[in-house]
Amino acid sequence: MTGVKPTAGTLLYCRPGFERECAQEITAAGAAIKLSGQVQSVENSGYVVFLPRHDAHDGAARLRQQLKFSDVVFPRQIIHEAVLCDTLPAGDRITPLVDIIKQNFDGRFAECWLETADTNEAKELSGFLKRFSPAFNSAASKTGIVNARRGSGRLHVFFLGSGAAWIGVTDHANSAPWPMGIPRLKMPRDAPSRSTLKLAEALMIFLDEPQRAELLREGRTAVDLGAAPGGWTWQLVHHGLHVTAIDNGSLDPALLASHQVEHLRVDGFHWKPKRPVDWVVCDMIEQPGRIAALIGDWLAEGHARYAIFNLKLPMKKRREQVLAAYAAITQRLGGRPFQWRCRQLYHDREEVTVFVALDPHHH
Repeated sequence: MTGVKPTAGTLLYCRPGFERECAQEITAAGAAIKLSGQVQSVENSGYVVFLPRHDAHDGAARLRQQLKFSDVVFPRQIIHEAVLCDTLPAGDRITPLVDIIKQNFDGRFAECWLETADTNEAKELSGFLKRFSPAFNSAASKTGIVNARRGSGRLHVFFLGSGAAWIGVTDHANSAPWPMGIPRLKMPRDAPSRSTLKLAEALMIFLDEPQRAELLREGRTAVDLGAAPGGWTWQLVHHGLHVTAIDNGSLDPALLASHQVEHLRVDGFHWKPKRPVDWVVCDMIEQPGRIAALIGDWLAEGHARYAIFNLKLPMKKRREQVLAAYAAITQRLGGRPFQWRCRQLYHDREEVTVFVALDPHHH
């Protein structure tokens, strides 16, 4: 190996087909700290690489310090200070990997994840990784690269094929806590639809444990707009909430038997509760602008304090739709402080999920 350090970049994992939105986000994040660069991306590859301009001193390190993972929408994981090792010989891949890690990264890591993109092509690498992982992990421990007790941060080796990999780092407090950025949730046996996993993932990502204990405790109330057949209602009932399910369609009979659900066959765009509830949730198939306006009204008129809703995105200008929804709610709340978080969840498809909370300290 030569002693010349390769250019370090920022590697982002995403849902295949959303590389353009990922590229737009990382470019905007760079611009916010006056850092320009070049994006490398291939459609449907499931990842994007941002390489800072050659004269941008420590550009990738600056992004690591300044970019908050909780602020991004489309990336599932952001790997920092990433370098490419694309000459891994079939006879011995471990030695060059260990060499490049030692040359480019200081200190010891608490753990190391070997990953691939979330594509069918990359899934073919899973057999290779199963065979390769034990030997590599053993070498990483022996050489002191990984030390679970004394190390900090996480090392990622992202394989493009059996002979090439990006290597980079994440900090535990500023990253997704799952390999490949994917939470593996089990479909509950008695939930009426797979959409229940979207809300389960949203509650995991947008709320920390104390918030979940406080905001999802028994006695809290929620309205589910466009509830049928009841996947999101099921999730809320499971947490102990009392739910008013709004939909002209039928609800799963088992939900109604729980005595925590009132089902009203009315139009979700026109019905409003007589007294305020804690939560409004919404997973309707509707234009994103219309959903943003609806949720904005609920919050501005004091019907709910917390909202989780999905925005179904068109084929083009998807990021612009997200920004427009944020602008619409900001305007509707007329200067009231609020928290906004938006993420394309693993269980989302051509959509994003948004969490909005009115500032609890502001009355």
